[in-house]
Amino acid sequence: MKTLKIMALIIGIYVLLCLPAYFWPRYADSPMGVLMAIPFLSVYLFHAIGVPGLLEHNGACGWGWCAPTLFGWVFIAAVWLLVVWLVASLVVRVRYR
Repeated sequence: MKTLKIMALIIGIYVLLCLPAYFWPRYADSPMGVLMAIPFLSVYLFHAIGVPGLLEHNGACGWGWCAPTLFGWVFIAAVWLLVVWLVASLVVRVRYR
């Protein structure tokens, strides 16, 4: 139960850090934009590693970047939720030892 609370806290902090970009789009051009983009851009990393089905047209979109497929979005959400859960679990183990 403590792990879920820490996990919710981490996600809440991330959302609060990303929230100003909704009101001030130039905020996304700051270094915080890199932090906001990491989860979304990681789909291209996993595609380069060889996970199939993550990008539309199997990553062949000419000069542009292909958008993630539905499987790609679900995969990235699952990966990052797993990462946050592991970090929260580590915090609980270290903090409440």
